[in-house]
Amino acid sequence: MRRAAVTSRLIGLLLLAGGYPSAGFAQDALQPYQLVRSLQLIQDRIAAGDHAALPMQAKLLEMVDARLRAADAKDFNDPKNFRALLVYGMSGGNPVTVEAATSRATTDPQSLAVANGVIDYLSGRPGEAIEALKPIDPMTLPPDLGAFLALVKGSLLAGDQPAAALGLLDEARLLSPGTLVEEAALRRSVGIAVAQGDAARFALASTQYVERYLYSPYASQFADSFVSGVIALHMSISQDKLADITSMMDSEREKVIYLRIARRAAIDGLNDLSAFASARAEQGRDGNTNQDDPRALLYASLSTVTSGTIEDVRAKLGKIDRSRLSEGDRALLDAAQAIAGEVVAPPAPLPEEKPAPVAVKQPPAPETVAAQGADASGLPPVEGAIAEHPAVTSASGGPATSAPETPAVAAAPADAATVVQASAPLPAASPEPADPTDAAMTKTRRQLDLIDQMLGAAPK
Repeated sequence: MRRAAVTSRLIGLLLLAGGYPSAGFAQDALQPYQLVRSLQLIQDRIAAGDHAALPMQAKLLEMVDARLRAADAKDFNDPKNFRALLVYGMSGGNPVTVEAATSRATTDPQSLAVANGVIDYLSGRPGEAIEALKPIDPMTLPPDLGAFLALVKGSLLAGDQPAAALGLLDEARLLSPGTLVEEAALRRSVGIAVAQGDAARFALASTQYVERYLYSPYASQFADSFVSGVIALHMSISQDKLADITSMMDSEREKVIYLRIARRAAIDGLNDLSAFASARAEQGRDGNTNQDDPRALLYASLSTVTSGTIEDVRAKLGKIDRSRLSEGDRALLDAAQAIAGEVVAPPAPLPEEKPAPVAVKQPPAPETVAAQGADASGLPPVEGAIAEHPAVTSASGGPATSAPETPAVAAAPADAATVVQASAPLPAASPEPADPTDAAMTKTRRQLDLIDQMLGAAPK
């Protein structure tokens, strides 16, 4: 009831500020800590899925910023106002405002150290921020300030000290349950658990996020981390556990998550996971199946594009309605159809063997060295051969592993036999298998690995 009353008062002030010439009345009528508490209430509503509160958050940030810029040293004699300044900064506030207000305030050394760390954090100086905040224990501070400080410290340490970062994010959640702080802490915990290879922590944080914050406007960031985590930890997370987590989603979100998992798994060659995710995407709920969704059909077909049922796969690919696919998925469909066509294409004929010349006895001669540019087998290099694995960006937006660089190949001697370059040449260090069918399958798999290069953003 108290929160509802505060929110109602806030709405009235916002309307007053927006509808009358005296727009500064709302800022002047409330102390900084009162405005910041109102901002936190709005942010918590947003985390719970109230997207209509987003414009109110923007207006409140504007009001808080104006009030803090106008605050004098007397305002900051109240410790609650200085804590509000720090919370505002860690809520995405203006670093210039925080720095200017701090310079006018007189406060204790610990609060000043927190302020300097927050300013460094907001100004893009993570190293300085870590040093400034290192000796400060969030659990010893008032809960509203300690929760934000734990979230900031956990975010700063995520790369170099992931275990410590997870502990700090747990503290943030403990100090501020049911708030935007907890939503952000859970979301970041998912990503850190993936980097750590901690499947149990990943599953627990994902379950808690889906239970509490699935409708947050930041849930799309969670979805990105969740899909990447399922792919990275596929050997450690059972399909049953994955189904348990997604069963808490509404049917549309569950379908999209499975479509994205199927797509990534197919590209990475995780056929079992791709088949499972595609089947779940098609399955639907309450008797409403998604079997007519062209994305599910495309991703399921991609996972079997090099299998023994290639003719069936080609037939399925031919039935997909291209007009219902995104631009990236149309490129994927084209690539899959091209690969399927290569699999069934008759192998190129082997070059005819020429009869060996009759050996003629010659007088012994000094040993000669191999021709310049020849490889270890003594054969001339392939003209124009290039590496087939350039560095690419993964569908998730992160860097993908690139193949070792292939040095430039020297030109063949003038009297060497001309070698015709293949349509998709292979690196000189990776010769094709002798059997034409094996060669086609090997080449197809490498081409499938490169499909990710053609993809844009994940399907919406």
